[in-house]
Amino acid sequence: MRADNSHHIVDAARRRSEYTRAKAIQALRTLDAAGEPVTFETIAKQAGVSRSWLYTQPDLRAEIERLRTAHRRGPGSSVPARQRTSDASLLRRLEAANARIRQLSEENRQLRDQLAHALGEQRAATALTGPP
Repeated sequence: MRADNSHHIVDAARRRSEYTRAKAIQALRTLDAAGEPVTFETIAKQAGVSRSWLYTQPDLRAEIERLRTAHRRGPGSSVPARQRTSDASLLRRLEAANARIRQLSEENRQLRDQLAHALGEQRAATALTGPP
């Protein structure tokens, strides 16, 4: 009777599966860090795995779809997802820009008033003394 060595086969399959997942995760991180488009095709090529296998991995599939969507939103953006500006940060920057616009508008209004006053005084002085 032969010994049951199936546990070696199961162990080898488990190690191969873990290695394949690690390659796919590394490829995903590398492409994202480089600012490259993250798609099933690019991950599959980079990791040396099949696209169909990627589709069967729920966590990898969700991350690829999330990064792919984020990349589409910002065309020409080569910034990795973890370094992209958050919505809250963009809102703060917009508020600061609007405050600066209000400040500059008020300063322009004051300068126009000062200029109008100076031109009025110059015109009045010219009217009293006559043209040069």
